[in-house]
Amino acid sequence: MCGIVGFAGGQLSLDEKFSVFDQQIETIKHRGPDDKGSYIDQDVALGFRRLSIIDLTNGKQPIYNADQSKLIVFNGEIYNYQEITRELKAMGYVFLTQTDTEVLLHGYEAWGKDVLKKVRGMFTFFIWDKQTQELFGARDFFGIKPLYYTFLDDGTFLFGSEIKSFLPYPEFKKELNPNVLKSYLMNQYNDLDETFFKGVYRFPAGHYFTWKDGQVNIEQYWDAEYQENNLTFEQTLEAIDQSVKESVELHHIADVPVGSFLSEGVDSSYVTSVLKPQHVFSVGFNEAYNETNRAKQLADKFGLTFHSTTVTGDMAFDKFPEMQYYMDEPDGNPSLIPLWFMSKLAKKYVTVVLSGEGADELFAGYVNYGMHTHNGVIKFMASTLEKLPRNARYRLAHSVKKAKPFHGQVQLYTSLAKPSDYYAGESMIYSFEHPTIFSSEEANHLLKPDFRNDGTVTGNYQKDFKKVENINEVKQMQYIDLHHFMLNDILQKADKISMAASLELRVPFLDRDVAALANSIPSKYLLNSKDTKYAFRKAAERHLPKSWANAPKLGFPVPIKQWLEKDEYYQRVRDLFSQDFVSQFFDQDKILQILDDTHAQKINARRQVWTIYTFLVWYQDYFINIDQFQSIKDRKSVV
Repeated sequence: MCGIVGFAGGQLSLDEKFSVFDQQIETIKHRGPDDKGSYIDQDVALGFRRLSIIDLTNGKQPIYNADQSKLIVFNGEIYNYQEITRELKAMGYVFLTQTDTEVLLHGYEAWGKDVLKKVRGMFTFFIWDKQTQELFGARDFFGIKPLYYTFLDDGTFLFGSEIKSFLPYPEFKKELNPNVLKSYLMNQYNDLDETFFKGVYRFPAGHYFTWKDGQVNIEQYWDAEYQENNLTFEQTLEAIDQSVKESVELHHIADVPVGSFLSEGVDSSYVTSVLKPQHVFSVGFNEAYNETNRAKQLADKFGLTFHSTTVTGDMAFDKFPEMQYYMDEPDGNPSLIPLWFMSKLAKKYVTVVLSGEGADELFAGYVNYGMHTHNGVIKFMASTLEKLPRNARYRLAHSVKKAKPFHGQVQLYTSLAKPSDYYAGESMIYSFEHPTIFSSEEANHLLKPDFRNDGTVTGNYQKDFKKVENINEVKQMQYIDLHHFMLNDILQKADKISMAASLELRVPFLDRDVAALANSIPSKYLLNSKDTKYAFRKAAERHLPKSWANAPKLGFPVPIKQWLEKDEYYQRVRDLFSQDFVSQFFDQDKILQILDDTHAQKINARRQVWTIYTFLVWYQDYFINIDQFQSIKDRKSVV
């Protein structure tokens, strides 16, 4: 629910603050079309847009404590708020609403920052103490809800759910950050702490901050921990199922209709089979494998009302600039396209949907964790060699990598090697010659000098690898994906695209207690010669037919390759690649050649082409065309 924005300090007068702040709040109206509210004094301005979900009548924000000395603005949901409410009432706190927002406020009064140890949910929130003149804020454990911040020259600490809310602030200077483009090309998303807007940063997940007298202090309060439990396999299945059922039940709490997204995969199917909502939603494409038929079969099995939509190339290209505007930063993950149209469809029937994000990171669902082949002999050899002592494995891995190419080489190497030496997350392409979407050398080869640097994908991961270097290699990779791909790609698009439709997307697998269980499960139960996410799939069989529980990971396949091979869409992309402004970033001859060869089917560089195209569309949105539009409703396709 909601979007929030605010600033502390600075030189604006009260009258200027009121004028500017109203513009900022209107910029994120899509996050909360039902209501808005604000608090402004000499020191701070806090505002929100409300998407009404819990206590529809009394949930207006800001919410104040009993003596009006503290107030809160909040974006998200606290799923165990009813339990905490009972505890606080027993301590003598009086509640004026039935909201989860008020639980955070009174919880902060009772326990200070330790309220964060009590809650389960997704959130960003700010609490202003008028007596101590201190501002406290936090972002949830996994970074499900976004939060950005910047420090301005006039002393302002500016923060909010979306970067676009910064644009109306008079002292904010919109400037492209040249250090980010190369990271984006290697990953298809920005994986750095600083955003594409110079001086604007993502607030880290699992952290809180305090602001007082112009000084900001940021501290970590949560991180994933890995200590293997002693449960048997059958006990593990029971624990997974009980944890998932409890989380789905908590995520179902709302005073508005709740539905779910449904693909053919096990993640969304598991959620749907437990939730059994009235409405489920799916999406397909004309030019690609269409999952909607299979999804409908499952919906029919449970007696659910199934809604689907089919996306054409024209629909995708026409709406793509709008998608990138809402994303704040370019995101070249094609899956945001089906998410956009599915969210628009779902909003016609419900206000909240549950989805399956997070299961792959928590339960080892990616093939990159060690499932690069289905050849039984190669998998047996790899699993046997994995039993060698670590140092022996690492030495052998070096020899395997230097050997002449042979069938199964990647499987053997990744089974033996130290993940910090090779793991490139979900940007990985399965060969030694081309490990990422764009390698460091390839990106520098295409970029103009001002945008080149020595950064690599794996180099950006090393700080996090050091935190988990002494644990199981599979869990090391899970930790990296949780703090990079999940945080900076999957959750960004899940929030921004769903909120663009004024729809709240909830992710029950990304729950503090579910994660604690998942992180304690021995990797041999999660990833083995039988399958990825093995124990999770077996637990899901308690609710799903085996064909669904064991379905390979597909997501919502997007036909980028087919589109780029069609003259009409190829020409739209080529027209953009050929524009004059592109030459400030890229060697145009080189990127046009990649596009032409992909169109002619000489190479398959669809991910590379789409990553470049996405950046250029986003740049047009924010640095060329944005001043031509007074509101998002007036926006038109720019390519």
